[in-house]
Amino acid sequence: MRHFRWPLIGLLLGALSACGEEPASDSVRETGLAPDTIVSGYAFLTPETQSEQDDDFLNPANLWVDEGGKLFLSETGVSAACASCHGEGDMRLDGAATRYPTIDHASGELVNLEGRINLCRTRHQQADPLEYESEPLLSLTTYVASLSRGQAISTALSTDEQVFYEVGKTYFNTRRGQFNLSCRECHDLNWGKQLRGDTISQGHSNGFPAYRLEWQTLGSLHRRFRDCDAGIRAEPRTYGSADYLALELYLRVRAQGLPMETPAIRR
Repeated sequence: MRHFRWPLIGLLLGALSACGEEPASDSVRETGLAPDTIVSGYAFLTPETQSEQDDDFLNPANLWVDEGGKLFLSETGVSAACASCHGEGDMRLDGAATRYPTIDHASGELVNLEGRINLCRTRHQQADPLEYESEPLLSLTTYVASLSRGQAISTALSTDEQVFYEVGKTYFNTRRGQFNLSCRECHDLNWGKQLRGDTISQGHSNGFPAYRLEWQTLGSLHRRFRDCDAGIRAEPRTYGSADYLALELYLRVRAQGLPMETPAIRR
């Protein structure tokens, strides 16, 4: 677990108890969803960072998109390239990332985009799965997600997904860690408030994998979850854990109406 900055936590606790905007409405509390006004993390970036995200030549996350595109076409280490099934370019995967996490019907398990890529490797390419947060998996995931950029995230839930959605909703709303905070305290009840020189966002997932300025590299949504848990002095779950997959599904539905922004830049 990485070291944490105690002064920043003090500011966070102060921000959450300070007077400011009105908290979320009663209807929001009942549904567990974000406020009626759904705002992407993009809106909380500085104009300079927004411009950097918008410019494909300046956005550093596009380095991973480019590498993922090469891996998509490559037959190195696999029995057949991804493109041999999905084509090059590719309209057959256009919009696919908007539907993840979703149920893998062969196993009945919830899988995210990283999980689907690894299932393709083991089932169809006779290759070993890629390690979570490895450069090849980040690159392939970012490339595939980028093919859905601008498309709205799917909020439809199947009956099978509903069970996992409820687990993710519970995780989002449950206080934990030494600071006794939940995701909801920041991202539903206090979004838009200032935290040091920063503004608390609504915590949407539509830009991930994303290049975070704090990391100075690209990382997965589960890396962001682990940072948040470590920040409130809770024990982070492992990458690809059942709790994080369920939370990712909950956030997919919570981001109703937002477009995919991958490859995004976040603070």
